[in-house]
Amino acid sequence: MITTDISANLFRGGAEFEATDRGVRLHRLPAWVRQQYPDAQLLSMESQPSGVRLSLSTMATVIELVTHPTRVAYRGADRPRGSVDVTVNGELFSRDTLDGGDAMVVDFESGTTSFESGQPHTTLVSALPAGSNRIEIWLPHNESIELVSLRSDAPIQADNSPAPIWVHHGSSISHGSNAAAPTEIWPVVSARLAGVDLHNLGFGGSALVDPFMARVIRDSSADFISVKLGINVVNTDAMRLRAFVPAVHGFLDTIRDGHPTTPIVLISPIFCGIHENTPGPGAVDVSTLGTDHVQFIATGRPEEVARGALTLEVIRRELASLVERRAADTHLHYLDGTSLYGQADALQLPLPDGLHPGPEAHQRIGERFAALAFTRGGPFPRTR
Repeated sequence: MITTDISANLFRGGAEFEATDRGVRLHRLPAWVRQQYPDAQLLSMESQPSGVRLSLSTMATVIELVTHPTRVAYRGADRPRGSVDVTVNGELFSRDTLDGGDAMVVDFESGTTSFESGQPHTTLVSALPAGSNRIEIWLPHNESIELVSLRSDAPIQADNSPAPIWVHHGSSISHGSNAAAPTEIWPVVSARLAGVDLHNLGFGGSALVDPFMARVIRDSSADFISVKLGINVVNTDAMRLRAFVPAVHGFLDTIRDGHPTTPIVLISPIFCGIHENTPGPGAVDVSTLGTDHVQFIATGRPEEVARGALTLEVIRRELASLVERRAADTHLHYLDGTSLYGQADALQLPLPDGLHPGPEAHQRIGERFAALAFTRGGPFPRTR
């Protein structure tokens, strides 16, 4: 078996490598952001390589990837483990569910966190087709991971096939919460259908119109940009209306400093019944802990909307109006999130926890976004 150095040129969709005692850890945000705002939630989410994959060209028939996962677990709430998906020439070839690794165990009731250590995990990909193949190894969207070693029975090179770059920023839904696997989160579904190179800046609980996130997008290479804002601002009760609208204007202005004519789609939240007319903050319904159906609830008061509190209906109205007022920017487009997942979809494919779409809904959202955005006449006119 041949050992290949794990180097940055083998990857797509990440920002930086960090050397660790075991190997390397991938980051989706640059070091200056992590130093400037070391928020525990953001740091946890950005180290989960949602949308990041090894992109390889090889004649190998066997590939072995050793990793050391670290996951966040919630006492009383069973969460599925992450997985590694392998595609061969664009088609799903295998899926490997992680085991072992370390766990940060959060106890909602006590507010405490404990650490549990575990062993490395080996993903073995065998019986690959003969000849030269394009292999993508999609890393777990919902667990941090250190890459320890990469081995194969033939040399491996980076696959440098060109593709337009799509930079997408959003919340835990874009990150992939409740999706079954890394190739089944909705941005990856869209990207694979459209044949574009995804850079996923979806971060659970962290789409808060942060200026540093706009700077990251500004400084990124991008042929297409989408920004999905609203749900985290509501469920953290982070802003009132007066602050939210100027913040989004500033966010877009910063992106435009680096991308004056790049197509941007501003996406409002998908349907979420608990926050449609009820402000945040959101919370976990503690009565559902320990069951198979942990639920989120909204704890705000609807009467606060008159004093500027935000709901999803307010967010959609204001984002649509904002884009209208920026009509001089002909490369800025608005997409109502309920066209991706609306009230009728919620009846057919309910949000399992009241907040995040399930696997089938992720597939539906991804297919709809690809059909709305990456088609002739759409804001991102790109097809295979």
